[in-house]
Amino acid sequence: MAQPPSGPPQFPGSPPSGGLPSGPGSPAPGAQPGGGPNPAGMQGPTLVNGATTHGIMGRKGIRHPWELPLLWTGVVLTILAYIAWAVLMISTLVLRIVEGQETVDSLYQYVGIIPLFIQLVLILPAFPLLAFWARAMMYAQLRATSVRMSPTQFPEGYRMVAEAAQQYGLRRVPDAYVQMGSGSVNAFAAGHGFRRFVVVYSDLFEAGGENRDREALRFVIGHEVGHIAAGHVSYFRLVFTNVLSYVPILGSALSRAQEYTADNFGYTVAPGGAAGTMGLLSGGKYLNAEVNVNELADRAATDPSFFVHVVNWFSSHPVTTWRAHALRDRSKPGALWIRPQGALFTSPLPPGSAWSSQYPTPSDALAMLGAADRIRPAGFANQFGRFAGADYSARPATREVQLAAPLLAERTSYVIPTGPYRDDARGPLTGAGISPFGGPQQPPPPPQS
Repeated sequence: MAQPPSGPPQFPGSPPSGGLPSGPGSPAPGAQPGGGPNPAGMQGPTLVNGATTHGIMGRKGIRHPWELPLLWTGVVLTILAYIAWAVLMISTLVLRIVEGQETVDSLYQYVGIIPLFIQLVLILPAFPLLAFWARAMMYAQLRATSVRMSPTQFPEGYRMVAEAAQQYGLRRVPDAYVQMGSGSVNAFAAGHGFRRFVVVYSDLFEAGGENRDREALRFVIGHEVGHIAAGHVSYFRLVFTNVLSYVPILGSALSRAQEYTADNFGYTVAPGGAAGTMGLLSGGKYLNAEVNVNELADRAATDPSFFVHVVNWFSSHPVTTWRAHALRDRSKPGALWIRPQGALFTSPLPPGSAWSSQYPTPSDALAMLGAADRIRPAGFANQFGRFAGADYSARPATREVQLAAPLLAERTSYVIPTGPYRDDARGPLTGAGISPFGGPQQPPPPPQS
């Protein structure tokens, strides 16, 4: 990541250096989050001022509470590893001079630390250089093979990047690229030097078409720009958490905490896209509109399986059900270790952790389907996805399907507490009768002639 020597070039009709293009929902030109000034020529990121105007540590309140403790644990482990490397090198040199090479060889063979010795000698000191090289090559490959978002190419996506950067207080708008997805739905953020970039797989744009969910795409882009605003793609963070990444459970826990933090950022810029994103991650780019996200979030609290916990502990991202629950209940941080508590609805089916004797018989399942069909609202059947170019005017809006109360399920006694989320970054929770996922509801597509 290398910092450009000066501000961005000026073109006719462009905003002043440091400003961002305005659009629906974006702050006025020259404004900063919180109402502060955004002077032209705002200083770019350096080693001491951070990527955002919030300073080197960024907005601490928006972070998951486990992120910084795990980060500092990783820093301490890395420093101790380098100290051990230095002690090993010096002691080896002293033994070789005083006792000779045969003594060194016999000692290492006796204590069985040859593999550790090789790892410390070759990998640990070389990692900073290897990481720098790998990031440089990744950025170069993107620039050479991918489509760059700009005011003239993929402007809708680029506007989402720019608006998120402005809302988060980023000093510079990150580079943004569209990469061929080949069926995969993914996006990521990274950097090289002081440069930052976001990559969106092409298939994600199919989830933002006329019949789909633009707010879900906005949430995903806001999530990735949030990684940048939180400092997750910093070269030094990568170097100083290298050792932690090899520690079982702890390394993946830091990654999951960072994902929850990025979700918090995404929620600030597109709360209405949270449900759509969970539908996208679970149902894919075509069936995302048919996923009842309340059922998805409820299963986080109603499936107490030990093995689900193990899957989560070793995952770089929170499991989707837990993640959906965290985005629905904004009164507390996302669950990192133990499944969250509280389901809004009951389910007619037993959890996956129950004995198979509790599973319905075929006749029971068909009877439940019949009962659901009798109360199923018009347009909620035929759940085979939504595709570009097709007329879905007779069907409910995507968000209406995703946030509907599950059929054959009654509301439980669990109530999402009122009041702001603990970091106070998103404002108060939505009122009664409004989807807990928040944000404006997706209007139905206009009828096609």
